[in-house]
Amino acid sequence: MNAITMGLNADHLILQALQEDITSEDITTNAVMPKPCMGEVELICKEDGVVAGLAVFERVFQLLDEFTEVIFYVEDGDLVKKGQQMGKLTGDIRVLLSGERVALNYLQRMSGIATYTRQIADMLKGSKTKLLDTRKTTPNMRVFEKYAVKVGGGCNHRYNLSDGILLKDNHIGAAGSVTKAVQMAKEYAPFVRKIEVEAENLDMVREAVEAGADIIMLDNMSLEMMEEAVRIIGGRAETECSGNVTRENVDKLVSVGVDYISSGALTHSSPILDISMKNLHPVD
Repeated sequence: MNAITMGLNADHLILQALQEDITSEDITTNAVMPKPCMGEVELICKEDGVVAGLAVFERVFQLLDEFTEVIFYVEDGDLVKKGQQMGKLTGDIRVLLSGERVALNYLQRMSGIATYTRQIADMLKGSKTKLLDTRKTTPNMRVFEKYAVKVGGGCNHRYNLSDGILLKDNHIGAAGSVTKAVQMAKEYAPFVRKIEVEAENLDMVREAVEAGADIIMLDNMSLEMMEEAVRIIGGRAETECSGNVTRENVDKLVSVGVDYISSGALTHSSPILDISMKNLHPVD
């Protein structure tokens, strides 16, 4: 997921968010600002973190009024500090007021994800293990949230169900066994698709290896069981650790020597980064 891909998929989602917030009019703004008036407002960070989503923030206002001018003093991926002015907006005060909440919702959410991702990614430095996100994203926010993970230093797992084969417990149950599920996936899928199998115990690990899985996900295993699973796999497949991965236990997981650690917490449990628009005033 990159900025270009996000841009191609973002406008209709941003418009939906604006339509959710403005069904007919911004009655408060129209009450106090009945006529056009040029104004200026500052974008202020209220806590330390990693910024992500500046282009989305800007696009909210441009969709409301293409003449809104946004100047940023930072870039996505930058570390920002409490009290730092991150940018300045100039435009019709009615637009600045009406777009404020939607724009900040995106920027705060994406920056929060980038901040939390950076914290965990930094813990993996020096190891071979890469940090992955999951599909545990907010509905209609995936394109933004997965982009934020990349900004924070993580990598994207499959984007959606069309993007890769991941045989989980219920798929295996439907097929009848790990072996059958892998065989059926190989027969159905184009050769460019890797096949990943979710394994919950060592017997499933052995079966997945023998069936020719490309990636084996070690799901909710103890450290001892994961270490044994990695030994059994012996480099015949890539390995991924998943299940309750948090900032508190990632150090222990890295020691197992898996190729990937995937964490749903990156997108479903990251707190927002507190950012505000302040000091709005008219300008000539």
